[in-house]
Amino acid sequence: MLTIPWKAGAGWGAPEIKPYGPFALDPSSTVLHYAQTIFEGMKAYKDANGDIRIFRPDMNMKRMNTSARRIALPTFDGEALLELIKDLVRLDQHWIPTETGHSLYIRPSLIGTQKAIGVGPPNEALLFVILSPVGPYYPNGFKPVALYGTTEYVRASPGGTGAYKLGVNYAPGILPQQHAAQLGYAQNLWLHGPEHYITEVGTMNMFVVFRTDDGGYELVTPPLDGMILPGVTRDSVLTLARDHLTQKTPVAGLPPKLTVSERPVTMQEVKAAAQAGKIVEMFGAGTAAVISPVDRIGYLGEDILIPTGEGGMGPIARAVWTELVGRQTGAIPHEWSVVV
Repeated sequence: MLTIPWKAGAGWGAPEIKPYGPFALDPSSTVLHYAQTIFEGMKAYKDANGDIRIFRPDMNMKRMNTSARRIALPTFDGEALLELIKDLVRLDQHWIPTETGHSLYIRPSLIGTQKAIGVGPPNEALLFVILSPVGPYYPNGFKPVALYGTTEYVRASPGGTGAYKLGVNYAPGILPQQHAAQLGYAQNLWLHGPEHYITEVGTMNMFVVFRTDDGGYELVTPPLDGMILPGVTRDSVLTLARDHLTQKTPVAGLPPKLTVSERPVTMQEVKAAAQAGKIVEMFGAGTAAVISPVDRIGYLGEDILIPTGEGGMGPIARAVWTELVGRQTGAIPHEWSVVV
């Protein structure tokens, strides 16, 4: 594991890579009382040549600094931290699985460690990074998930912290998740406002593919309006689709008639489109699953059925998943895949 202490006035201390193990925290540490904690998540892979690769880590470093600013934690040099993470991954590279779909999960965290009872910016903090081997999200092939369009709970509100990767954003989702599971759904589809705008799904960004009147497709995801986390996978899906349309980088399987939109989507629009046969597919996008197809949505007492395509995944999702995984693992050479 990697640890780097910080103190007000002195700044960042010396980084240390040491064996994984517990570290001591004072019972009055601010992280334990006021949720002064942020984190990131990324993965390291071994390619066919044995080289280690991390997918777009610069975006994680940038987002982590953005999260730190939001809750008055110290910011850091993202390039310097990334080099330290590379050192740690190289040291622990024997933990990187080589089986298809497996990877080494990288979890950087930053916590307030000031010993004080009182709300305010901490004068001490600790940045640490831990690693863990992980298996494929779908070990036996893609299994579409059922979502519960919750009208009882909200994930985020305007002016809040929904656009940041803070620990405080995740604990409040546990009870709603249990509620959804009791009703027979895998995840919550987070809605907002009386119009029931779609925001996120579980801890992933949400995509909807509509069939257009001219026989083409519209790939839609909600805009980054301050309530939605700017996901690395979300940005990657949008960039892949747009680069395909401009022929900068054609993506096998994506249709030529494809519109890419970042716009609000309501549940009423989804329901009406599903009833009219104009929904092609819906899927979540995130680091853990990359792409997670959806087959139904429970909403106001009824299930809206969503097409999933052959093999449990629709045509747009399958094309972007294949391209993304290829780039992540180095099978498709690309600058997004950073060699460690």
